[in-house]
Amino acid sequence: MALLEFGQVAAIARKELRERLRSRWVLAVAAVFTLFALTIAYFGAAQQGTIGFKGIELTIASLVSLAIYLVPLIALILGYDAIVGERERGSLDLLLSLPLTRAELLLGKFLGLASALAVSTFAGFGLVGILLVVQGGAGAAFHYAGFMLSAILMGMAFLALAVLVSVLSASKTAASGIAITLWFAFVLVYDLVLLGVLVLSEGRLPASVLGAALLANPADVFRVLNVFSLEQVKTLYGLSTVAADTLTSPWLLSAAMLAWILLPLALAFRKFRRS
Repeated sequence: MALLEFGQVAAIARKELRERLRSRWVLAVAAVFTLFALTIAYFGAAQQGTIGFKGIELTIASLVSLAIYLVPLIALILGYDAIVGERERGSLDLLLSLPLTRAELLLGKFLGLASALAVSTFAGFGLVGILLVVQGGAGAAFHYAGFMLSAILMGMAFLALAVLVSVLSASKTAASGIAITLWFAFVLVYDLVLLGVLVLSEGRLPASVLGAALLANPADVFRVLNVFSLEQVKTLYGLSTVAADTLTSPWLLSAAMLAWILLPLALAFRKFRRS
């Protein structure tokens, strides 16, 4: 029975991935990632009067800023219509009439979309990675692989939020509006509000409170996970003077990112099962 259920999930996942490959969505996103990644990696130090590929740590620090803006936006756009789109097209009832549970349908859709996002992210950032490995060797490969993996996990976290929005929304229009609002809130507004709180508190905000606030945003978890693993750029970002010591633990940060993937999916499963 478990194998049959996994087979149903895998079938839905393959269908979603094939559709994204056939529509050239994966190719388009990979091309966008490649273009921006190469530009930032090569010209990232132009304001200091130099161009070209620098050390692995400074390059990853620049790419982290790029990924925080692009990956969540693409993940939210990819997943906001996963369920509500099927409902509006009238195909949801047909899918549910098959020997397929709602949980299998939702999980299959998420895994298929996550696979498309992972392939495009890996392919898009891969060219820069090859260039860095040629220059920096095995050490550069290890750090860059960690960056790409964390970028994929961040994308999956925002994709899970998009799937939850899709389940909760009554229309694609409403879902797209909520998805864009989430992007603004997590990527643009959240850190500005947090910075304002720090200024108003005159730096007296407890480190534990600040650490919890950073964990409450998957984009910040991604940033801290990468920046804090790079000794050369800790002081460059200024985070090491204000973030809690516990946030230097990759296990805690990884657990927080995993929670950002699983909790929205669990809420989506619960709502979808009752709808």
